[in-house]
Amino acid sequence: LLLYAASDSGQIAASTPPEWVSAWLDKRTATAAKKEEKAAEKAAEPVDEEARRKRQDKREQRVGDGLAAFRLWLEDVIRQGIAGLPAEGPAVWEQQAARLVDAQAPALAARVRRISDLVGAESDWPQQVLSELGSIALAIHAWQQLPRLPDEVQSSLRQYMGFTVAEDEVLLSGTRCKDSWMLVAQTLVHDGHIRVQRNWLQGKQSGQFALLLQFVAPSQPMPANYIPGTSFSAELACWPGAASQRALLCGTPAALPAESAFYNSESIAQMLARMSAVLAQNPWTDRIPAVLQALTPFRDAAGNWFAADQQGQALALLGTQHWVWMAVSGGAPLDVAGEWDGKHFLPMACMADGCYTLLNEVHA
Repeated sequence: LLLYAASDSGQIAASTPPEWVSAWLDKRTATAAKKEEKAAEKAAEPVDEEARRKRQDKREQRVGDGLAAFRLWLEDVIRQGIAGLPAEGPAVWEQQAARLVDAQAPALAARVRRISDLVGAESDWPQQVLSELGSIALAIHAWQQLPRLPDEVQSSLRQYMGFTVAEDEVLLSGTRCKDSWMLVAQTLVHDGHIRVQRNWLQGKQSGQFALLLQFVAPSQPMPANYIPGTSFSAELACWPGAASQRALLCGTPAALPAESAFYNSESIAQMLARMSAVLAQNPWTDRIPAVLQALTPFRDAAGNWFAADQQGQALALLGTQHWVWMAVSGGAPLDVAGEWDGKHFLPMACMADGCYTLLNEVHA
């Protein structure tokens, strides 16, 4: 039936949904409404702001002490040089990460563990390690000036360290944006003992991107089934922070017909300018989404993959599915959605002959 509908939707007449479908939709709507109602009730409850402030001050002090200790170790590493790091193995990084966890900075601890994977992995590992350590050093310096920073930058820095913002709080006080959204790209990564699904949305009227994140254990299904290439109308609540990308669905989205093109696309130069603007607001941004206009993949003599646009600019590619892109495009330029991390572009999907096509393997 789905194939029949896709080939000739006009042959299938609209009718009243079965009772079980209506009941299921009503239950979803009721659950979403109950979630927002619960958030409002929680917000209405009296809060001991003095106790809350004391708890936050105490944690910030612990994080500050942990960062001070890590900074001393980091200065010793730079003073001695990083050439000997491969011989020391991952234990030295794990020790520092454990200390940061004790200091209640778990997100920063995870970054330190990831740095240990970079040491000695590739020929340019010194540049990669120094870049990551430089980002951490900037965060340590910023933490020392925390009260002087704008509120949005403070929020971004706290999240960089591992402070969490509850979904109820986001629903209650997050900036709202109602639009028609297309799920332009999706990827799934394993981060330690959890799976992280990134769903990138692009707004039709606003033109902005939004990120829906899902976290689950390795054997668990995702809480929501987001299908790449689909479109829906919904209101989003955005997490606090400078140049914040993460958002949360408010209520139940309304499905929209499938699109034959991305809502908007940009050149490589425009994407790089946008990345510069994002980094100026939040220098700890790891990646941004992009829908790049009229890209063509190619390989150089050394077998490295790149993608070039019509203006002659090119980006190095990440991933292993580029032959799929080449086969789908037949060598012709296509609009491609993916992620840019400052060094590589990860192509995730394209529009070929009016059809949304995945370019990366996504497993739930």
